[in-house]
Amino acid sequence: MTEARLEDVGSGLAPVTDGWFTVGVLDAAWVTNDAFGARCLFEADRPVLRARPDLEPRRFSELGFALAVVAPGRPSGMYHAESKQEDFLVLSGECLLIVEGEERVLRAWDFVHFPAGTAHAFVGAGDEPCLILMVGARGEDKTIVYPASDLARSRAAGVDAEARSPAEAYAPFPHWQPGRPEGLAELFQPR
Repeated sequence: MTEARLEDVGSGLAPVTDGWFTVGVLDAAWVTNDAFGARCLFEADRPVLRARPDLEPRRFSELGFALAVVAPGRPSGMYHAESKQEDFLVLSGECLLIVEGEERVLRAWDFVHFPAGTAHAFVGAGDEPCLILMVGARGEDKTIVYPASDLARSRAAGVDAEARSPAEAYAPFPHWQPGRPEGLAELFQPR
């Protein structure tokens, strides 16, 4: 296997060829969204490449990885259930987990496993941003549903009516754009 070539895509480095690679979080490509915070995607997905239309998207075929920075009181995304396994590790800060109609507080080093079909969302809590490592299985047969939930809506993380696609669920919100979150370096300083 050859090493992938990384290029600056406007918000950091992303792989533009197939192969193995290593990249530091502070050097990798990031996207931001006023409603949902910031994410480091580690791959050349469409939102990362908005400033580089000359490049073809390159996504990992089996697993998706992201680092999410979630502000207090803000959701990381909409309440949803996927047909593939997802796992999360809170690296710093605090967040509220909405899972199957219940709330749980999560803090640094709390791990969450969701078998396929588990409805969930995260909302930042506490006084500082929450940093979450997100890992999800992929596959051509993957599906997603955004169930209507009064609890999720009360936390700005829910749809008004059930949706069956990200385009439908996220239609009222701005698109993710290439960009780095404010205070990025401070998030990764030893405490």
